[in-house]
Amino acid sequence: RQRQMWYKRQALGISGPDEKNQIGIPFVSRPFVMAYNTELLAAAGIDKPATTWDEFTEQAKKLTKGDQYGVAVAYKDNFDPWKYIWGMSIQAGNPIIDGSKVRLDDPITKKAYETYFGWVTKDKVVDPSSVGWANPQALAAFAAGKAAYFPMTSPLSIPALDASAVKGKYKYALMPTVPPGQTSNPSGGKAATSILSGDNLVVADYSKQKDLAFAFIKMITDKDVQLNYFKVFGQLPANQEAAKELSTNAVIAPALDSGAKSVATPFSGAWGDVQLSLTNVVVQSIPDLSSGAVSDANLSQRLKDEQNKSQTALDRAKK
Repeated sequence: RQRQMWYKRQALGISGPDEKNQIGIPFVSRPFVMAYNTELLAAAGIDKPATTWDEFTEQAKKLTKGDQYGVAVAYKDNFDPWKYIWGMSIQAGNPIIDGSKVRLDDPITKKAYETYFGWVTKDKVVDPSSVGWANPQALAAFAAGKAAYFPMTSPLSIPALDASAVKGKYKYALMPTVPPGQTSNPSGGKAATSILSGDNLVVADYSKQKDLAFAFIKMITDKDVQLNYFKVFGQLPANQEAAKELSTNAVIAPALDSGAKSVATPFSGAWGDVQLSLTNVVVQSIPDLSSGAVSDANLSQRLKDEQNKSQTALDRAKK
């Protein structure tokens, strides 16, 4: 009862495998959103950010001209790429880990990769240099006004954006929640805005200072402390009252909304291996992306190889 009153309900989603088996205590929330350049969208006659990935791609085409691109994406980042693929997949009904089966080589996930790769190979809505970018370089491109959309970011980007050429010209919005090729989420699909992301705290069972540890946790998850932590570090609070107070901030509100609509990745001992496999498909495709095309044969083979690795990891974790 106290947990439900103290912490945001969604923040408890990564505290354990289910409501009856929670070991982590939410500390901060880090939901992902997309930033967009309000002036560039207005100039292109776009009155609101895209809510489906197909609409997103079409808007990006309208927003691409000269050295200005529709989207800033970091294909070589170690953390960003897999989140796009997982998000598009679960929106279409593929949780990637489905019981005792990994579904990495599923047509749904293949479509996600084709969409993600297509922004650079087919649609030409991203800077070709982005094939070698990490997230800070994508952020820099958006901050310089060279891209209209910057997906997979968070309020942690506020200090950089407020010190850039787009200060006062950007807003955050939910990333599209409808998968590629669809106008609504199909049966089994979840309208996930983001992975459920943030930091949790735990107290070791062998600790001799449990009371002190829990007192510390209670202190740093207090409303006022959480609000101050946000002010200093840009990390969104896990405390319900603190989050409610920030919800009146128009810049922050979309991120809080994304946090409430986020979906947790599978609670599995094999998830680290599966996440690595999702990333490996992108890493292995970088040379192809640089040359302008990822063949169907190459993508299919990479998915098959990583499917086998991931399935082996899941089988091992379930023993």
